[in-house]
Amino acid sequence: MGQRVLIVDDDAGFRAAARRLLEAETYDVVGEAPDGESGIDAARSLAPDVVLLDIHMPGIDGFAVAERLAAEDDPPTVVLISTMAEDEIAHRVDPGHIHGFLSKDRLSGPTLAAVLAG
Repeated sequence: MGQRVLIVDDDAGFRAAARRLLEAETYDVVGEAPDGESGIDAARSLAPDVVLLDIHMPGIDGFAVAERLAAEDDPPTVVLISTMAEDEIAHRVDPGHIHGFLSKDRLSGPTLAAVLAG
């Protein structure tokens, strides 16, 4: 298997579709979480290599989750996902906390690999 991925998104349908897409491309999806707080807990317990993190969720948003994950001893690589365009959120992307961004409609194994490589 490939890199270990945690999917954090409040849309169960998107999580399921993302899991299928990524597992078909040799990623190892180790878990899913429906909100920021449970995403942080899952990242701590599952130790993924990559957290695919939605921006807009109930409770704390993806930016706050990314900041908290970056403070961990061995933080995962965080890639934000959203239906918003990258230029709409670029001013809030802190490269110290967030590795990259993917539009939800462009998610695939190759596009995730390109973001991770960049």
